[in-house]
Amino acid sequence: MPVVRIQPKPVLPELGFPTYDQCELGLSSNSSGPVLRVGTSAFFATAADLAAVRKAYDATKGEPAKSLTVGQGGFGTSRFVVFLADGKLRKISGPPATLAKYVVLAQDAAQQTGGLPEPAPYITRPECERGTSAATKVMGIEASVRRDGETDAGDIVCAWLTKTRVLYSTVRRVKDAEAITAPISKAATSFPMPLGDEAYVDTVTGRSIIRVGTDKIVDLVPLPAGTTDKDDMASFVLTMSGLYTR
Repeated sequence: MPVVRIQPKPVLPELGFPTYDQCELGLSSNSSGPVLRVGTSAFFATAADLAAVRKAYDATKGEPAKSLTVGQGGFGTSRFVVFLADGKLRKISGPPATLAKYVVLAQDAAQQTGGLPEPAPYITRPECERGTSAATKVMGIEASVRRDGETDAGDIVCAWLTKTRVLYSTVRRVKDAEAITAPISKAATSFPMPLGDEAYVDTVTGRSIIRVGTDKIVDLVPLPAGTTDKDDMASFVLTMSGLYTR
């Protein structure tokens, strides 16, 4: 029989434009099995925001999306749907299926959005506070939403958000961290920093990376890319590094 399990632990948000607060449903009795993610945008949204998200997706040249008539409109593929309802963008994503199946899920979700509680604007961890002043300089404005958390491996995630700016730090656990940093170390736009085993700030995009040992990569990411000052980003990386390199 089909099994659906609600993930009781807090699920990290999908950080970007928009940022989605998420809950997760396991679709099998196996803890490592497929999951369905249901997300709600952290900020209020309009039809113009939906159009911008559709345009950004179309630019990826991924599976062609089709328009939906769910809520106040949306779009989707065989792996996700995004729609506007009650002033928020809603996203349902998961394993490959069909657009029709995702539309059914979206229609059900759209009928229930009115009863959802509004998430707190500030979800913080004390470990992340060290970076708030530096984050404000990078973003050029104070964060109006915070989304700190923890990965499944127990690594801290810190995130500062406005509707037009995102800055976050997170960790990837990988098999060969040196293979990931090797091409970055040779890039003409990489500015090296003496942190961890090696660290770099991309002087064009602002995206930064710290390698710790052979299996740990720290990502420090400003969005949109290319809107940060290199020195401000380097200061943020320096401020946050102790959280990940001890």
